[in-house]
Amino acid sequence: MNKLLAFINGMAVAARANFCARIGASEGYLRKAISVGHNLGAGLCVRIERESSHEVTRRDLRPDDWQDIWPELTEQKEVA
Repeated sequence: MNKLLAFINGMAVAARANFCARIGASEGYLRKAISVGHNLGAGLCVRIERESSHEVTRRDLRPDDWQDIWPELTEQKEVA
């Protein structure tokens, strides 16, 4: 989640608002989730990965259980 925080903090205010609109979550929600260590939903993680151009990945957002949610990523890692 630190990677998400760094990504958000690195954007201008207008860019943050645009990013949040594209992922369907408010900046406040993201900051609160980061601060309390809340796991983001699978769909939101996918949208963050896509809209951040893979700067923040699903693996970054769900380090403890991404293999269970997205087993296809395990196969991609093994091939790479």
